[in-house]
Amino acid sequence: MLVITLVGGWLLVSPGIYSAVTWSGGPRLSYGAALVIIGVIWLLGLDATDSRDRHMVGQGILEYRRIADATVAVFAITVALAFFLGMNLSRVLVAVIFPVGLLLLVLSRWLWRQWLRGKQRKGLYLHRAVLIGEPSKVKHVAKQIRRTSGSGYTIVGVITNGVPSEGIPDLNVLGDIAHAETALDDANIDALIIVGSDDLDPDTMRRLGYAVSDRDIQLIMAPALTDIAGPRLHNTPVAGLPLVHVDFPRMEGAKRFLKRTFDIVGSSLLLLLLSPAFLATAIAIRVDGPGKIFYHQERIGRGGRPFGMRKFRSMVANADDQLASLLDLQGNSDTPLFKVNDDPRITKVGRFLRKHSVDELPQLINVLRGEMSLVGPRPQRDSEVALYDDIAYRRLLVKPGMSGLWQVSGRSSLSWEETIRLDLYYVENWSLTQDIIILFRTVRAVVAPGASAH
Repeated sequence: MLVITLVGGWLLVSPGIYSAVTWSGGPRLSYGAALVIIGVIWLLGLDATDSRDRHMVGQGILEYRRIADATVAVFAITVALAFFLGMNLSRVLVAVIFPVGLLLLVLSRWLWRQWLRGKQRKGLYLHRAVLIGEPSKVKHVAKQIRRTSGSGYTIVGVITNGVPSEGIPDLNVLGDIAHAETALDDANIDALIIVGSDDLDPDTMRRLGYAVSDRDIQLIMAPALTDIAGPRLHNTPVAGLPLVHVDFPRMEGAKRFLKRTFDIVGSSLLLLLLSPAFLATAIAIRVDGPGKIFYHQERIGRGGRPFGMRKFRSMVANADDQLASLLDLQGNSDTPLFKVNDDPRITKVGRFLRKHSVDELPQLINVLRGEMSLVGPRPQRDSEVALYDDIAYRRLLVKPGMSGLWQVSGRSSLSWEETIRLDLYYVENWSLTQDIIILFRTVRAVVAPGASAH
């Protein structure tokens, strides 16, 4: 990717094959040599940030963040050297190669990740893992791993002081903790995941460590922390103890400014680019039947403050009056996610608009006004928020979004429990990189919405 970027940039903007980079008191350096040096520094930067670390490649957004960090650092070094040495290095060249290179690097990693996921769905390139610990923790960790596609692990069994009849469904109990080493020999595994138990005292843990080392097995600790992203965890050795520090999420200061700037720039560009789609949608709604083109509804935003959310009208004119009776009919009136299956209120044009999320486009105005964000938990009605428990209220720590993590993870097919879990993960682990990835996944979900969109 870097060779393609640097050669392509040189062919595009280089002053000529005989041109060179010069500076006062320095040697004459050909553009080819200068680009080779930049490429080497770039590769060293990618290596210094551990962007190819085997424990992280193919998992989450940290891989992409490290690529971005390395690219920004090399860009800064290049600009600083050119400025302080007075180099006549082409500014256009520098302005082109780094953004294009970052895009190609991330794209190539994403494509490799899709290839890997395809192989893993066929049962290849998976780590065969065994969980060891007390039954309740074993079940919890196994459930989390199994419900997350692309984890890279397949649970082949558990080691616990219990038997299958004691409530560990779909998990093969290989033995008890006292005879863990024998169970490891029989299992033929790649990783041992320790989830914790009173029976795992320091001496037993040391013995397990020696056992997995002798058998060339990965030793993985699974603390009782769920939905915590890697950047919030910091390992500090103290008195021989690996203490794990957890940062608290705070959407304030520079983070809040960065997100707001991203929202303003993104919504402004999208409003400009999508203005023809706005006009075509308005005409289609008007032709389809009587009623207003736009639909306004009060939703609850950041900190519990209400605001008027804008949408293209996709239902009949009196749709809100029918909601309560439809929810009662389907038995969904007691959950904080008011969804009506096979909703009869949706118009013909509205069904297309909702399937491809075109009805959500006017919310770009809400984003520009600062009432919403491009990415965040979906805003809900006051009657839905009234059913929140203390945990669900944490959704309101950030602005609601046009798209969010649960929209690109299953859309209307998810339960309320899955929805709130994904929303809270977003709130607790916000990053700009994650927002960008969610937006790209949103585009894919809109273009090919699948059966879960309605």
